[in-house]
Amino acid sequence: MEEYPLTVQSRSVVRVRVPAKINLHLGVGPLRDDNFHDLATVFHAVSLSDELTLEPGPPGVRLILDEPAVDLSAEGAPTDGIRTDGVPTDARNLAVRALYALADAAKVEPAVTIRLRKGIPVAGGMAGGSADAAAALVAGDALWNLATPAERLHTIAADLGSDVPFALHGGDALGTGRGERLTPLTHPYRRHWVLAVAGKGLSTPAVYAETDRLRGTDADASDPAAVIKALDDPDPAALADALCNDLQAATLSLRPELADVLTAGTAAGALAGIVSGSGPTCAFLAVDADHSAQIADRLRAAAVPGVSAVLVAHGSVDGARLTVED
Repeated sequence: MEEYPLTVQSRSVVRVRVPAKINLHLGVGPLRDDNFHDLATVFHAVSLSDELTLEPGPPGVRLILDEPAVDLSAEGAPTDGIRTDGVPTDARNLAVRALYALADAAKVEPAVTIRLRKGIPVAGGMAGGSADAAAALVAGDALWNLATPAERLHTIAADLGSDVPFALHGGDALGTGRGERLTPLTHPYRRHWVLAVAGKGLSTPAVYAETDRLRGTDADASDPAAVIKALDDPDPAALADALCNDLQAATLSLRPELADVLTAGTAAGALAGIVSGSGPTCAFLAVDADHSAQIADRLRAAAVPGVSAVLVAHGSVDGARLTVED
């Protein structure tokens, strides 16, 4: 058994907030030999967050899920429709795995307690689990005074999951490879969103498997160029026209009722709607903050079957960030 050097923790608590993501473009290419797909995706971090608090604890990594879900939307919208059942609190949780991976890389003996508050839909296609892993890396690095180089954190994040590196960085980025290779995209415009959260999650592997069934395993990824160009256009209608998700057909095949959610969002006035990632959360683009509030009110009033919460958010926002260090 490997021995870790004794490490003194100089902080008693570290708190990190980390955003959800929307894929403005999700191009899915052929199935690779490692059972991942080549991707060409445009990530967009939005102002819906999970909050992770790290404290010294007994040996190992313990995770406590704080319930009920709290308001972690920058717009102050209620998040009480975010369910937390099904979130693992053992080594299946990516945040727990992230701290063990960081401790192993730094030769630190892990002895921490995680308190996790969910504001990102669970199994909703918004990378909530990956976001928690990124938050754990940032929090662990601060708690243990590691000053890990950004490139090293990125490498550890990529080993944990394809979406984890983006959750570290936030903003907007082109993701290639399996999504872990990032090229930052910069633009001056804030985008406004309404998110229709499903009451029941959806398995990402199941959606990819259904995509392969529907179109074969060697299909090419759609081109993200139109979305990248639209990010530089001040008119949000340009982005609305460019939104694209190669997984959407498979998600609708597995959950046909989501077609009614997409229809309800556009009927409520959205410029466009798209399934977020592998779903089942649906994201609707608005003109501005007032417009997003109007759309959200109409969607709530419509009481669309299967929708457990309607949230508002904006993007892009920063990635995992410290909010408390004591």
